Amino acid sequence: MPAITEGLNLGDLLKYEAPNLYSRDQVTVGAGQNLPLGAVVGLVTATGKAKRLDPSATDGSQVAAGVLMQDVDATLIDREDGLMLARHAIVADHALVWPAAITASEKQAAIAQLKSLGILVRKGV
Repeated sequence: MPAITEGLNLGDLLKYEAPNLYSRDQVTVGAGQNLPLGAVVGLVTATGKAKRLDPSATDGSQVAAGVLMQDVDATLIDREDGLMLARHAIVADHALVWPAAITASEKQAAIAQLKSLGILVRKGV
């Protein structure tokens, strides 16, 4: 019998959030991206739109601003229905999605930026 594999879900990522939806923000994900649940994102300063974290950018997306709580396909157009953990939460490290070329030091810097927002990254949860 073949093995059944299931992708990650919100329960794999989110281990704690504050009551009354305090931890969440609705965001617009900028066009040209197809981002998965758990993607670490920054916010473009000029537009306020969420974009995959890019440590080498200078448009605001170089600073971790949150973690997407759902898949968002904005390949063709901006998507205004993105949901992001923006504060006071605990997430599992294995469920975070990082840019492919991110270095260990860039990842640690982004984790520190998330911590400054109250988003704690925990191993093995």
